[in-house]
Amino acid sequence: MKYNFDSIFPRYTKYNPSVPVWCVTPDTSRTIHRFFDTSPVSPSGRYMALTRLPYEDRLPQAGDAAEIVLVDLTTGECNAIASTRGWDTQLGAQVQWGKDDSQLFFNDMDTKTWRPFGVRMNPVSGGIKKLEGTIYMVSRDGRFSLSPCLMRMSLTQAGYGVIVPPEHIPASRDISSDDGIYITDNETGKKSLLISIKEIVETAEPKIDMKKYGRGTFYGFHVKWNLQGSRIMFVLRYLTGSGKIPIQLVTVNKDGGEVYVAMPASEWTGKGGHHPNWHPDGEHVTMNLKIRDGIMRFVKVRYDGSNYGAVSENFVGSGHPSVHPNGSFIITDAYNYEKVSFGDGTVPIRMIDLEKCEEKNLVRVKTQPLFNGPKGQLRVDPHPAWDYSFRYVVFNACPEDTRRVYIADLSRVLE
Repeated sequence: MKYNFDSIFPRYTKYNPSVPVWCVTPDTSRTIHRFFDTSPVSPSGRYMALTRLPYEDRLPQAGDAAEIVLVDLTTGECNAIASTRGWDTQLGAQVQWGKDDSQLFFNDMDTKTWRPFGVRMNPVSGGIKKLEGTIYMVSRDGRFSLSPCLMRMSLTQAGYGVIVPPEHIPASRDISSDDGIYITDNETGKKSLLISIKEIVETAEPKIDMKKYGRGTFYGFHVKWNLQGSRIMFVLRYLTGSGKIPIQLVTVNKDGGEVYVAMPASEWTGKGGHHPNWHPDGEHVTMNLKIRDGIMRFVKVRYDGSNYGAVSENFVGSGHPSVHPNGSFIITDAYNYEKVSFGDGTVPIRMIDLEKCEEKNLVRVKTQPLFNGPKGQLRVDPHPAWDYSFRYVVFNACPEDTRRVYIADLSRVLE
């Protein structure tokens, strides 16, 4: 789709960006896009779907309503199209697209039972279908949704999942047979447990040695389809009595079989790493990891744990990295505490050219909010995400002390 952004959106010009950047929510405050692994721009390129928080100067409470916001990228029109009580501060209501512009997915909450549920909406007609299961990531064809238990997510990290009164968070056992990866058929709306945590622990290769863990409980966290819809990654956390959280990355096939530990806790937690994502080839996972010498690198590993190593020794890892489908470029951001940031509450949107062995800071943006939250629940992460054409990148920032969403045109630097 061809855009004329300059006629409808204000340019972002602070710190002289090296690519064109526009704010797509100039009159809409407290607004974020979801995460770095799904496109907030619709498959046709016409719309952007976002979550608008009710406020950003204090922590949300169970039952507070956020809004689902739709931006028309051809006219600049921005409208709230739904309200939701199934959200949290970091990934909002998990707003994302299905097979085309007629399928928009997000979470809501039944406040009588305090049980979250997914919604499939046609944002043009307004038609809505309630789903049994919740939304974390929708397959590219829109047919299936994956999710961990969203009510338990905040037990290992505040700001994720959905907000419910503490007494309504389901009880957990050390190795649960009734929690794990949930899958929802978006046509029928029916939910099922694709594979339990107990089945993962008992069948994973290499074997998960429980003797190393001590007393504690497993919890699911991020769960993601690969681009091909053939395999699933699952971040498995183990909360110990001391508060330590060993983390490992497990992969399964689309039917819940072929369970592998792609990144064991001895590597992830032992060396220090974060934010795995599927490589576009569907076979490998990329993430940040201090693979050696205590320096964060971009690493790649096959879904079964093989072919493990640094993508390049020439670049420092940071933020939320994802790879362009041509395999030549990495786009990422940074946390304020990471070495590549500027130390003043601003961070770069980085582009790594693996073929030319070059790095560019495309944009520099402020991400330090006025209120961060006692556990960082209200921090602002840019979460740079490719659109479906892999020409544009969308990210969050708060240059004016409120959350806004931006889009950058990378076509020139990708050529």
